[in-house]
Amino acid sequence: MTPAATGRAPAPKGRAAAHNPQNRFDRLEIESEVPGPDRVATQYLRDASRSLISRNQSPDVPFDVSLNPYRGCEHGCAYCYARPSHEYLGFSAGLDFESRILVKEDAPELLRRELTSPNWAPQTLALSGITDPYQPVEKKLRVTRRCLEVLAEMRHPVGLITKNALVTRDIDLLAELAKYEAVRVNVSVTTLDGGLSAKMEPRASHPRRRLDAVSKLADAGIPVGVMVAPVVPGLTDHEIPSIVEAAARAGADGAAYLVMRLPGPVEGIFLSWLERHFPDRKGKVISRLLSLREGKLSDSRFGTRMRGHGAFAQHMRRAFQLAVRRHGLDRDLPPLRTDAFRAPGRQMGLFPS
Repeated sequence: MTPAATGRAPAPKGRAAAHNPQNRFDRLEIESEVPGPDRVATQYLRDASRSLISRNQSPDVPFDVSLNPYRGCEHGCAYCYARPSHEYLGFSAGLDFESRILVKEDAPELLRRELTSPNWAPQTLALSGITDPYQPVEKKLRVTRRCLEVLAEMRHPVGLITKNALVTRDIDLLAELAKYEAVRVNVSVTTLDGGLSAKMEPRASHPRRRLDAVSKLADAGIPVGVMVAPVVPGLTDHEIPSIVEAAARAGADGAAYLVMRLPGPVEGIFLSWLERHFPDRKGKVISRLLSLREGKLSDSRFGTRMRGHGAFAQHMRRAFQLAVRRHGLDRDLPPLRTDAFRAPGRQMGLFPS
């Protein structure tokens, strides 16, 4: 077993993963030198996909279709459930996931083509379903913004989730969609502790900046909620009430929570991270994860993987429910509208909106 696998080796600066675990789909494993504390440069690679909109097959998520301008995510969150998706591209779920980013430069053009197809029926698109649409390189490449320009032009409903304050750059487009009740933004806040966030989500926005983004979006009339996600048992679960309170003060109109899950190689990556940064809490975190997952660290079953079950799961659920009731964030939100949709070149009926 390598030093990185045990969590003893330091991660490169600005990264959560300390190594590249073996890709499950590779037949040949080559063991190379474990990376040291030097920086690992991010590589941006062209994604030549000829389609953009993906269909969701999971009953656990509240959307059927999504689009992802990027694959891989430079935020580098230690717990990210999307890390295994990089293995299908021939990369590792570890450092590769956060340092080798595939960019769909043609995403806006692909989106326009798919939305103007006569076979397309307007429905809420999730942006993104896997990796963050506002990761750092978006500031320069503006792929997400250009997709939003298409959506705003067509008044097509979209739900965004991000942990980057860069979302406020696009308030003009989001406000235009809000006129037609065709947008909702969710900002993910895992912890209010900036020091913990810097270790666990090394290239995501500071929690204070995320809450400031919530305020700016709310002030602009854009529906915005906060995702207390993921809750890391034994590390951040005690923050549920304080995050909900902070969300309400910032102007959020709703809140939700999800419990951390560790599919495939994410388990080893997260435990390695935990050993490096919080060895004194590792036992507590593992114990609580085992209590949530019937003696396992991960559970892939639909219905329980996002919440867990047992006494500790019920404790978190009650803490969240009490907090949202106390701060008025337990409301039922209406679905986004689809009736304002208009696609250039498509016959939408005798009385277009």
